[in-house]
Amino acid sequence: MFDENNIQGQGVYKWSDGREYDGLWMNNKMEGSGVFTWADGRRYEGEYTDDKKEGKGIFYWPDGRKYDGGWLNGKQHGIGTYTSASGKTKQGEWQEGKRLHWLSN
Repeated sequence: MFDENNIQGQGVYKWSDGREYDGLWMNNKMEGSGVFTWADGRRYEGEYTDDKKEGKGIFYWPDGRKYDGGWLNGKQHGIGTYTSASGKTKQGEWQEGKRLHWLSN
């Protein structure tokens, strides 16, 4: 996993505050597919580019909510599906982490 003192390839990194990343690394950065978990129960499963969520991914909140869709520069971006804590789903469009509008009920 280490190549000339750089994290490379598949591996798990654990921070002292309880965060953990299990996935692909390139030059000490998250790159490719991986799973990032926080100590409070939040979890992201998806793609990374240059240490940021980018591409397709699913973000889970501890209360049961989730977002399944596009990511750009670490933020929700493009078309995605939001699931509420009660299990209701809505499709919407996001830009730079902000929902622009719902596409369906």
